[in-house]
Amino acid sequence: MNWLLVVVGGAVGAPLRYLTDRAVQAHQGRGVAYVFPWGTFTANAAGSLLLGILTGAAVSSPVHALLATGLCGALTTYSTFSYETLRLAETGRGLLAAANVVASLSVGLGAVFLGAELVGGPGGVVGAGP
Repeated sequence: MNWLLVVVGGAVGAPLRYLTDRAVQAHQGRGVAYVFPWGTFTANAAGSLLLGILTGAAVSSPVHALLATGLCGALTTYSTFSYETLRLAETGRGLLAAANVVASLSVGLGAVFLGAELVGGPGGVVGAGP
């Protein structure tokens, strides 16, 4: 039954990622040249924060399947992050590609730990104990 919860969570997370990307691009305004993948960066940071909250709250297995695996798994996107980083490098924007890697990893990891701390500590984060 957990696989069905993952499917439902993913069915919400994937469009949410797409809509987040579109909203960020719309905020940049029409005619603004694509410079940095802010939409993917935003979705990944938000998903990491939510995953940290869920992990810190030590939610039940069904809730974890629905929200952590399904929703967060579809909201965050390693493949798009990788593709956009590759495109930056291929178009001569190596510094932006490197910045995307460093910023995405730093913010993603920071967000997951922050999320866990917001709900009382990283109780469910492996290796984060005292």
